[in-house]
Order: sequence, then structure tokens, then C-alpha cells
Amino acid sequence: MATRRRIGAPDARNRGVLLDAAERLMLEEGYAAVTSRRVAEAAGLKHQLVHYYFRTMDELFLELFRRRAEQGLDAQARALSSPRPLRALWEYSTDPATVALTMEFVALANHRKELRAEIARYADRFRKAQAEAIASVAGRYGIDVEEFPPLALSVLMTSVSRVLVMEQAGLGMSAGHAETVEIVERCLRRYEGDPGTADTAPGPPEPQESR
Repeated sequence: MATRRRIGAPDARNRGVLLDAAERLMLEEGYAAVTSRRVAEAAGLKHQLVHYYFRTMDELFLELFRRRAEQGLDAQARALSSPRPLRALWEYSTDPATVALTMEFVALANHRKELRAEIARYADRFRKAQAEAIASVAGRYGIDVEEFPPLALSVLMTSVSRVLVMEQAGLGMSAGHAETVEIVERCLRRYEGDPGTADTAPGPPEPQESR
């Protein structure tokens, strides 16, 4: 009777080293470069250790994505709980490394159904948290949630930011970027003030009474 092969402990140091190496390879060379041998070489470990901790490369990719997604949820939660949640969300969404890694996972998911399902599950968690944060400040900012639903604003903010990063980093394209960023900045300044001012967000200006 066949015995089940032992798998390394989830909190083992070498396991984390292998995941770190796989992430670096994805960022520097793309997901196609992430093979068991390349990961082992980048980690400075023996090739056999990759399959000691991960039965398959699919399992490694899943664990790598989950680790990054959980870190992302924590980072986003801190951003959304800041005095200026809209600006914090915009800045978080325009981080080049985060966008680049996300796009690599999305491309990889075209060939791996389980990873695709996991990305969708986490994306739903990210978006719900964003929408809840936007809804919580909508009244203070004077945003009409009937006209501008928080979920739609979440999609707009994160989608625009990622397209800008993808075009600039991946294609070297910047046409219309400065104008788009200025529109976003104008909206952010209207609701949350200039980025260098006090920590308390001001909200929209009061209407002036006619004399």
C-alpha cells in the first residue's frame, strides 16, 4: 500500500524562502520563469525541497497567491481606515509591484482553473471592503450613493489606477496619463484636501450663502 509523501510544515523557514524566491521570479521574469528548478536556484536550496513543501507547482502558485492576497487585504484595511481613505486607496492601487504581480497571476490563471477561482474569491473580498469604506464616508463627503454607487466607484478607482500602471510599466505608454491623474487628484482634493495637510480629512466645501 502506497504511503502518503510527507509535506513540509506550513510555517517552515525554507517554505517561506521558496515562496519569496518564486515571487521575485514572477516580478522580474514573469510567471513562465517560475519552475521548480528556477525557484530552488533562486532560493539557494536543493531542487527536491520544492516538492517536499509543495506537491505540485499548482500548489506553490496557489500558496504564493494566497499569501500575497492576505498581505494585500491587511494593507488595504490599513489604507481604508486612514483619515483619507479615498486617497489611500488610490495610492495603494497604483503601487507598480502590486499591479505587476496581480497581472502575472491573472495571466497564469488562464491556464489554471483553481487559481482563477481563488483570484475571483479574493477579488470579491477586496472590492466589498473598498465599497464599504467608500459608503462609510459618502455622507460626510456629500457623495450621492444613488448616482454614484460605492461598488461602481471602487471599480472605477482601482481599474483606472491599474491601467495607468500597466500601460506605463508594461508598454512605456503615457498618453493621457497626466490628464487622468489630474482629474483624480482634483476629485481627491475636493473631498479629502491636499495630501500634505493635516491628518483629518476636510470633506467637501460648504456652499456659500448668497448675499
